[in-house]
Amino acid sequence: MSTIEVGKKAPDFKLPASNGETVKLSDYRGKKVVLYFYPKDNTPTCTQQACDFRDAYPAMADTNTVVLGISPDPVKSHEKFIGKQNLPFLLLSDENHKVCEKYGVWQMKKLYGREYMGVVRSTFLINEKGKLVREWRGVKIKGHVQQVAGEAAKL
Repeated sequence: MSTIEVGKKAPDFKLPASNGETVKLSDYRGKKVVLYFYPKDNTPTCTQQACDFRDAYPAMADTNTVVLGISPDPVKSHEKFIGKQNLPFLLLSDENHKVCEKYGVWQMKKLYGREYMGVVRSTFLINEKGKLVREWRGVKIKGHVQQVAGEAAKL
């Protein structure tokens, strides 16, 4: 289950990234991190969310904020998704959903009466010292990225 709590240090992790490197959350100490978990590359809602982060990215970068997206998709899928949508941030592959479990976003979901395990769309804002300062779970896309960017700018 989730080992994350607002006001506490965000759990560190190490995952393969879309740039071919392995990324650790601790690599970003000294910067604010928007960590967003999403179910699947190239699906309508996930694409809209990624494009919203893409469009807000320059303003977020101006406030010393990086964006990292995480899904269970493999790195190859992330590379295609980034190329197709022109995303300026890294996507991380959590194929065994260990990081999703650490952050409490790997949960039972229901769709058309079918139950399955999957990622509950969620976003976490982590400060420069690695502490979780805000979380959004079960995210609805409309206006979400603007809200996250506004909170990051206030830190």
